[in-house]
Amino acid sequence: MDNFTLSLIIFVITYAFIVSEKLPRTVVALAGAVIVLFSGIVTQEKAIHYIDWNTIGLLVGMMIMVNITRRTGVFEYLAVKSAVASKGDPMKLLVLLAVITAVLSALLDNVTTVLLVVPVTFAICRQLQIPVMPFLVTEIMASNIGGTSTLIGDPPNIMISGPAGLSFMEFIYNLAPVAIVVFLVTIPILRFLYRKDLKADPKLMEAIASMNPNDEIKDPALLKKSFLALGLTILGFALHSVIHLPTATIAIAGAVLLLLMTREEPEHVLETVEWPTIFFFIGLFIVVGGLEESGVIHWVAESALHFTGGEIMSTGLLILWLSALASSFVDNIPFVATMIPLIQQMGQMGGITNLDPIWWSLALGACLGGNGTLVGAAANVIVAGMAEKRSTPISFLGFMKVAFPLMILSIIISTIYLVIFQLS
Repeated sequence: MDNFTLSLIIFVITYAFIVSEKLPRTVVALAGAVIVLFSGIVTQEKAIHYIDWNTIGLLVGMMIMVNITRRTGVFEYLAVKSAVASKGDPMKLLVLLAVITAVLSALLDNVTTVLLVVPVTFAICRQLQIPVMPFLVTEIMASNIGGTSTLIGDPPNIMISGPAGLSFMEFIYNLAPVAIVVFLVTIPILRFLYRKDLKADPKLMEAIASMNPNDEIKDPALLKKSFLALGLTILGFALHSVIHLPTATIAIAGAVLLLLMTREEPEHVLETVEWPTIFFFIGLFIVVGGLEESGVIHWVAESALHFTGGEIMSTGLLILWLSALASSFVDNIPFVATMIPLIQQMGQMGGITNLDPIWWSLALGACLGGNGTLVGAAANVIVAGMAEKRSTPISFLGFMKVAFPLMILSIIISTIYLVIFQLS
């Protein structure tokens, strides 16, 4: 069997197992990588080069900083603060928690954000004796919309930034405006759809309004150190084009600074890094490297260029809608890992000198498309798992009935934005 066919078979089988969730996705990705290496499609030396170390370093650095910061209780403080600000009114609370989720997802990342916000949401809804489902669905959607707006907000954006050579500020400038519009359209619709569930007893609302958010802060000294490290890191991202340092270097530097200030034992901190996610990325990069090495990516790029004629607008819109629909039903991370070398090949073969509009199409499609179903993005899967543990399972079809039309609406908004500002 030739390498072209073999690499394609390995990729399809790996992808199928990732989607089926029969086995842990990290194990599946690493197994696929091992088969690619054993089959000789990619040598060990070349495999190292196919791994995007900027993505890996950025993720590790941010995970370390966020996991130290979470010990301060600041995220619980923000959730309780929003509950008090809403005076226990579920309608207002839904909007405030959505705003907090979106902003934290943009500044940290959406997976970490839902891990921090969802447990507090359960506690508040229990006190108000109201259904938690409207809040969970809203927070899932807000996390993916907020994550769309920055380089560090959603894993697809982190993956795109390195190969595309796009800076932190370019992501904000090109994606934040459309993400804000999508958020401002989506949240009022969700509020309207769930209006019957967003009613609480006035006495319970009074009890929520009397809570003291300051009780949630566990370590004020650590909070100051964490804010300093996170602030300097985000400033470093913003000055990326001036200081000419890769985002991974900036993130790792921020993590090291925080470790030095807190004098934390490294083994305890490193235990909190989501190593399964890191190794999932490594395995995936090697599997996709097999497709690149064997010529599959080149063949697909050629076919796509033949279909679009290499015209920038049709290519961009094809990438946007294909990414959105695919990312709704399969995890957007492996999809983006496959699309990155494909777009690079299309640029080389089609003579497209400025690929930036195509990268924005991929980012919008993959990040917003993740809102389509419960399996579309990592944040969705995590919230669903947390809900199931608390005996409040989220129905796949029930979620899709609400989320998929809103996802399509967000892609229509993105289409209009891209046609007017990027692809014309």
